Amino acid sequence: MDEKSIVLIGFMGVGKTTIGRELAKKLNRKFIDIDSVIEKEFNMPTTEIFKIYGEKTFRAKEREMIEYYTKEKHLVISIGGGAFLQKEVKDVCLSRSIVVFLDISWDIWKERIVYLTRTRPNLQGKSINEIHDLFIERQPIYQDHHLKVNTDDLNVDESAYKIINDLSKLV
Repeated sequence: MDEKSIVLIGFMGVGKTTIGRELAKKLNRKFIDIDSVIEKEFNMPTTEIFKIYGEKTFRAKEREMIEYYTKEKHLVISIGGGAFLQKEVKDVCLSRSIVVFLDISWDIWKERIVYLTRTRPNLQGKSINEIHDLFIERQPIYQDHHLKVNTDDLNVDESAYKIINDLSKLV
């Protein structure tokens, strides 16, 4: 387990990138944010990739990057909220890495919506009811994991320590 990379999954805006950076720092590992890697490759934000190339192209690149990085050891990898919609992504993450599901309740998550709608293509132009439906619809894809951490009552530092503590119990 010490060598395997850690993959953080969960709904968009749960804190995968922020918690992932802190977790990587605490574990002395390199942090990889798959969405950022894709944005650098396309030289544009995710919202523009979706508009210009479409979700299918984005998902194909996402799968390629996840397959590449999960071969590496000692990483903390944050993947997009919709990545586990792809069976291939889910299978490769579960077989090569330790998958940590960062869970959040709707009530806590919806407080973040004002900060998320501009940068999340799957939220743009949607009503609060449509976003709630997407939140509920996505929950089953996160149920395949090695570890689940609810972040509702935890700050970034506490979340990272909780993951570290819970990972030590998996050994």
